[in-house]
Amino acid sequence: MSQVTQVNGRGIPLVGDDIDTDRIIPARFLKCVTFDGLGAHAFEDDRQQLNGEHPFDQTQYQGAEVLVVNRNFGCGSSREHAPQAIVRWGIKALVGESFAEIFFGNCVAMGIPCVTASAEDVKALQTAIADNPQITLSLDLTAMNMTVGDRTFPVGMGDGPRQMFVSGTWDACGQLVAQKEQIQTTAAQLPYVSWKVSA
Repeated sequence: MSQVTQVNGRGIPLVGDDIDTDRIIPARFLKCVTFDGLGAHAFEDDRQQLNGEHPFDQTQYQGAEVLVVNRNFGCGSSREHAPQAIVRWGIKALVGESFAEIFFGNCVAMGIPCVTASAEDVKALQTAIADNPQITLSLDLTAMNMTVGDRTFPVGMGDGPRQMFVSGTWDACGQLVAQKEQIQTTAAQLPYVSWKVSA
């Protein structure tokens, strides 16, 4: 099972409240059979409208791994394609003022921590990144803080999701694989299961 206790990387600031899942990945890309290739279309319409000025298109932010957003990020529909597109672009963690509940849950299920910070701290983070795109951000889920240069900001996350990340239990498939023998033993003892459990 994969524990997630720290994420280190360069940041990318995305300013704006209420950025919904249709803006993150437009509906026309939901026809895909797998999530492969969605990263190239993250924020597709916003990027076209901004003619290369969107942070996801700007050279200085290529390879960034921490997305810093504002209030109510990921609102709108429950499409899992939204966090999948962000992850496939290269993001490994998000910091924001707040996240839509279903978007947050989808991120947890993928092992992508979304932590909250005050509006003032988010603005300070976005400014620090814009001033120096090469600066490294360090998210620590044990200490629950974000360090940027010589500054440390407190971040928040519910105790349940946080424990899932630090213990590795966010990975449901990983848990099943790790406990294969126990699952087979239990299944073999259930009176209502008529099939044999194969090794």
